[in-house]
Amino acid sequence: MSRFSITLQKKIPRLALVTMASSSSSYVNGNRNCHGDNPQVKRAKWVVPSSRMAKNTHNPIRQIVDNMKIEPNPEKKMIALSIGDPTVFGNLEPPREIEEAVIDCIHTRKYNGYAPSIGYESARAAIAKYYTCPEAPLEAKDVIFGSGCSGALDLCISVLANPGQNILVPRPGFSLYKTLAESIGVEIRHYNLLPERGWEIDLDHLQSLVNEDTAAIVVNNPSNPCGSVFTKEHIQDILQVAERLRMPIVADEIYADMVFSGHSFHFMASLTTEVPILSCGGIAKRYIVPGWRLGWVLINDRHGAFEAEVRTGLQRLSQRILGPNTLIQAAMPRILEDTPQSFYEEIMAHVQVRRADTLLAFFSSSSYARIPHVAIALLNLQ
Repeated sequence: MSRFSITLQKKIPRLALVTMASSSSSYVNGNRNCHGDNPQVKRAKWVVPSSRMAKNTHNPIRQIVDNMKIEPNPEKKMIALSIGDPTVFGNLEPPREIEEAVIDCIHTRKYNGYAPSIGYESARAAIAKYYTCPEAPLEAKDVIFGSGCSGALDLCISVLANPGQNILVPRPGFSLYKTLAESIGVEIRHYNLLPERGWEIDLDHLQSLVNEDTAAIVVNNPSNPCGSVFTKEHIQDILQVAERLRMPIVADEIYADMVFSGHSFHFMASLTTEVPILSCGGIAKRYIVPGWRLGWVLINDRHGAFEAEVRTGLQRLSQRILGPNTLIQAAMPRILEDTPQSFYEEIMAHVQVRRADTLLAFFSSSSYARIPHVAIALLNLQ
C-alpha cells in the first residue's frame, strides 16, 4: 500500500471508506454496472452502440464498390463504370522514375519511423517550390500533408466548420464532401452547376444559400464528375462573390495537372489577393498511384485570416493520425524532380484519345446522346 493510501486512511473515517468502496464498485463511467442495484441497466445480452459519427458516416460510392459481389453475365459485354482509379485496367502505369525513388528510400532505412504529423519538411518544401507562384507564394510551412486528397479535404472541412454549421458544395459533385461533412454534424447545401454554360457555377443560386451559419464554399475545378474546366473569368467571378461574403474557399484541385489540350487551368489562389483559400491536391491521378495515399493542403492565407486559428487547427487535426506514408513523403522531392515531361504528355495524350473513342462509340450507338443535357455533359468532358 502506498504512503498516499495510508495517509488517506488515517484522515478518512472507516465508515466513509467502506461507503466509497461500495459506491465505486457499483458505477462504471458514471453509470451503475451489472453488479449494482439499478435494474434498468441489467441486460440479457451485450449491446454496444456505435458513435453518432459512425452512424452519420455514409460513402455511397464505397458502399457499392466495397460490398459488390456479383458474377458478370458471360453472354454480355461488361460496361465498366470507373471509380476514378486509373490503375484498374492496367493500361496506365506510373513512371519508372518515381518507383525507383520510393525503392531507394526503402533501401536507406531512414524512413521507417514516424514523420512529423504535418509531414517531412523536405517533402513539404518540395511541394511548395513546385506550386508557388508570384501571385500566391508558398513555403514549407504552408503545406500540410494528408492521407490522399480525400484526407486533405477532411482536414479542411473539419478545421473550418462546426456541428450545426453548413458548407456549400457543387451539384453535380463529388459525394465525399457530403460524407465528410455529415459525419461531423455539418450540413451540406448544394449549389447548382449549369450544363448549358459548360458546368459553370450558378452564382445567384450559390449566394441564395448563404446564411450566418455558412462556414465555407467548396469549389471543385477541374470538375469531378463533369470534367469541365473553369475559365479565368469565371473563377474571378467566383472570387468576387467570396470576397463580398467574406467566405473562405476550399479548392479541390486534384485534377489541376490533367487538363486536355486546348484548355487552360488556373489555380484559384493565383487570381486573388483577398480571399483566403485552402487548396487540396495530391499525387493520385497525375502519377497513377492513388494507393500511395499522399495528398496536401496548400494554405493560401490573405490578410492573416487563417493565422490565428486555422493554421494551428490544421496542425492539431493532422496529429490525430500522424500523417501519410513516410516512404512516399521522403520520395516526394525526387518524384517532382525526376519525372520526365514526356510522361505527363503521353498520359494526357492517351486519355484524350480514349475519350474521343468513347464519345464516338457513345454517339454512334446510344439514344441517350439525343438528350440535350447528356450530350452537353459528354462534350464537356474536358
